[in-house]
Amino acid sequence: MPEKVHMEFTIEHDRVFDGRWIAEIPALPGTMAYGSTVEQARAQAIGLRVVAERLEHDEAGAESMTISFRAA
Repeated sequence: MPEKVHMEFTIEHDRVFDGRWIAEIPALPGTMAYGSTVEQARAQAIGLRVVAERLEHDEAGAESMTISFRAA
């Protein structure tokens, strides 16, 4: 059985000048999202999409993995 890989990503968020929230996962370039609340801005879905694309292109190198997100 392949070794299980665990990935943990930190989500950073901040309020921008126009009142919206911006969130991103620094370890995954391109995972930036805006929202009217912090919850809406969370970049989890985008981060998972990036991970999925890496899996599709055999860039993750794992048969089995767990992924977790935590707010900064």
